[in-house]
Amino acid sequence: MTDQTTIPRFAVGVDVGGTFTDVFFLNEAEGRIDIAKVPSTRGDQATGFIEGLRSKAEPKQIATVVHGTTVGTNALLERKGARTGVITTRGFRDVLEMRRRDRPSTWGLWGQFIPVVPRDLRLEVNERVLADGTIRDAVDPAEVKRVAQELLARGAEAVAIIFINAYANPENERAALAAVKEIWPNAYVTASSDILPEIREFERSSTAALNAYLQPPVGSYLRKLENRLQGDGFSGQLLIVQSNGGVMSVDSAASRPVRTALSGPAAGVIACQHIAVAAGFPNVVTCDMGGTSFDVSLIAKGEPAMSAQTSIDFGMVVRAPMIEITTIGAGGGSIAWIDRGGILQIGPESAGSDPGPVAYGLGNDRPTVTDANVVMGRIDAERPIGGKLKRLDVEAAKEAIRKHIAEPLGLDVMAAAEAIIKVANSRMAGAIRLVSIERGHNPRDFAAMPFGGGGALHVGALIKEVGLASALVPRFPGVTSALGCVIADMRHDFVRTVNKTLDDIDPAVLDAAISEAAKEGMSLLDQAGIAFEGRSVLVELDMSYLGQTHTVAAALPGDFTKPAKLTRDGIKAAFEAAYTAAFGRVLEKIGIRVLNLRVACIGKRKKFDLSLLAPPAEGSVEAAKRTTRKVWLDGAWHEAGIYRRLELPLGAVIPGPAILEQPDTTILIEADLVGEVDRFGNLIVKRKAA
Repeated sequence: MTDQTTIPRFAVGVDVGGTFTDVFFLNEAEGRIDIAKVPSTRGDQATGFIEGLRSKAEPKQIATVVHGTTVGTNALLERKGARTGVITTRGFRDVLEMRRRDRPSTWGLWGQFIPVVPRDLRLEVNERVLADGTIRDAVDPAEVKRVAQELLARGAEAVAIIFINAYANPENERAALAAVKEIWPNAYVTASSDILPEIREFERSSTAALNAYLQPPVGSYLRKLENRLQGDGFSGQLLIVQSNGGVMSVDSAASRPVRTALSGPAAGVIACQHIAVAAGFPNVVTCDMGGTSFDVSLIAKGEPAMSAQTSIDFGMVVRAPMIEITTIGAGGGSIAWIDRGGILQIGPESAGSDPGPVAYGLGNDRPTVTDANVVMGRIDAERPIGGKLKRLDVEAAKEAIRKHIAEPLGLDVMAAAEAIIKVANSRMAGAIRLVSIERGHNPRDFAAMPFGGGGALHVGALIKEVGLASALVPRFPGVTSALGCVIADMRHDFVRTVNKTLDDIDPAVLDAAISEAAKEGMSLLDQAGIAFEGRSVLVELDMSYLGQTHTVAAALPGDFTKPAKLTRDGIKAAFEAAYTAAFGRVLEKIGIRVLNLRVACIGKRKKFDLSLLAPPAEGSVEAAKRTTRKVWLDGAWHEAGIYRRLELPLGAVIPGPAILEQPDTTILIEADLVGEVDRFGNLIVKRKAA
C-alpha cells in the first residue's frame, strides 16, 4: 500500500522578505490551501525557507516549489556581491564610472559613486568590433588568458567580459569567453553579449558586471537551498521567479542572477493581476508593505506596467525586462527619526526581523511604524502575527516613541504615534501618485490593492490621500507574493539590436530573427519539464522618430508561435499606436527608427481555481465578531469592532471603525469607510454612502 505522506501533491510558493518568509501551500487535488509566515533568517535565508515549508508539509509531499528571492537585491543594496573582475576593450575601462554623466543628487555639488568592480580589477585587451559588426582587430586568446590570470592573482572570484560593440558581433567576446573558461576555476564567467546583446555600452556593461557580481552569492544560495531540499526528501522541481514576473529554472537563475533583482515584488504583482481581474477590477495600484519596504506597481486594463530597465541604487543599472515597481523605505519595520532640521522622517533604515520593532523586545530601542500601530491599538499586542512572539510590549513601544519622537517635537505620545503614521502614509501616497497621476492616470479609475504584512493597516489613508475609488484587499494579503509564485508563468526574454530606419529594414530578416528567438525560447520551455496549458510568443520593437533618444515599445500583433509575415506598414501602425498612447499624437514627415527587437516566450502554467479562496457561504457577521477594542483614530479613541476576517461570510458588510484580524495580517477600516466580502474572499473597502 502506498504511503500517502510520500505522494507529492503540494505546489508551494515561498517569498523571502527582509522581515518575514511567507509560504503559500496549494493542494488543488483536495481543494485545500494553507499559509505560513515565519521570521526570515538573515545570513542564511535557506533556514527560514525550510522552516516555513516544514510548518505545513514534509518536503517529500511537495511536487513544485516556486521561490521569490531577495538574495540578489540585498547583495546589490548592501554591496555584498563577489569580488569581480572585468576584461574590456582597450580604452573602455571606465565606462562603469562615467555612466550617463549623472550624479547621485541632481542639483547637489557633492557625491561620489564607487562601481561594484574597482578600477584595479578592470583590465583591458586589444580588440575592436566596429558598430556595423565588422571585426577590425581580432582578440588574442593568449592575451585574454594573461589578463584573466592577473585577475585571479588579485583575488577575483567572478569575471565579466565586456567588449565594445559586442551586440553587433559577439565573435571576439565568444573567443575571449572560451579562453577564460580554460583557466577560470569556477563557472562564474559572464559575456555581455550573452546577458544583453543590445546597443548602449553603459547599460550593457552595468548589467553584465552586476550579473557576474551576483553569480557567486545567488548561485551558492540556490545550490545550497536545492541540496538542503533534496536532503530533506524533496524530489520535485524548484523554480525561481524573475523580475519580469515569469519563472525560470535554478540553472538559469544561477547563470543569470541579475534577472532576479526584483524577484519577490514581481510575484506579488502577478498575484494581484490574477485576483483583481477575476474580481472585476482591471485597474489597480498594488501596494506591497512588508517589514522593510513599500513597493508600488500599476496594473491598467488588466496588464502590469513593464520596464526595460531599472536602477537598484544610484549607478547600479540593470537593463532587462521587468515589472515596473517603485520602492521606498516605508515598511512596518522602518525607523522613525528626527532630522537635523527637526522634521520627522520615516526610513529608509529598517529594524527588519532581528531585532525588529521595539515592541518585539529583542533589543531595538528606536520606534518603528509597527510600534506606532501597536501603541494606537491597531495591532493586537496579545496576538502578534508570525507565531514567534507570545505578545508585544506596548509600554516599551510607548517609551521609545516618547523618548525619540514625542519629547523632541513637544508632543504627547499618542500625537507622536499618529504623526509617525501620517508621515508614513504621506510617503506611501507619494509613491502611488508617482505611478498613477504622474503617468497620466486618473486615480478615481483605480483601486488600491494593499498586501504584505502591513499594507492593509493603511488602506483607508491611501484611498483618501490619493483620491482612489476603493481598495481591494485580497484573501491572504500577508502572503500574496508567495501566492504569486504559485501562479506565475514561465517566461524567457530575448533582445537583438536592429538600429535601422524603417525604410531600410527587410521585414524578412526580422521574421527570421523572431523565429530564431521563438525556437530557442520554446526549447528552453521544453527543458523545464513542466506541462504548460499553453504557449505564446510576444514581440515588441523599441522604436523612435529620428533624432530622438527615447524609445517606445511597439507591440506587434499576431501569432508568433508560427513564422511571421511582417510588413513595414504593419510595423509603422504598431509604432504610431504606441507613440499616440504615450504622447497623445504622432509626428508627420519624420523618419522612424527601429532600435531593438524583443521577443518573449511564455509557457502558461495552470492557474489554480480562485474559488478555493472563497469565503464561507454560511455564518454571520455577529458570529465572526470577536470583541471590541479602543483604537486611536483622528486624534481620539474610538470603540472598534474586532472580527475574525476569514470567518466573515460572502456578502458580509463591515462598517468602520473596525479591525479584521487573520494569521498573516491586520486590516483597519476607518470610521468613514465600509468593507464588503466578495465571492473570492476579497474585502472591498469604500467610502460610506453620504
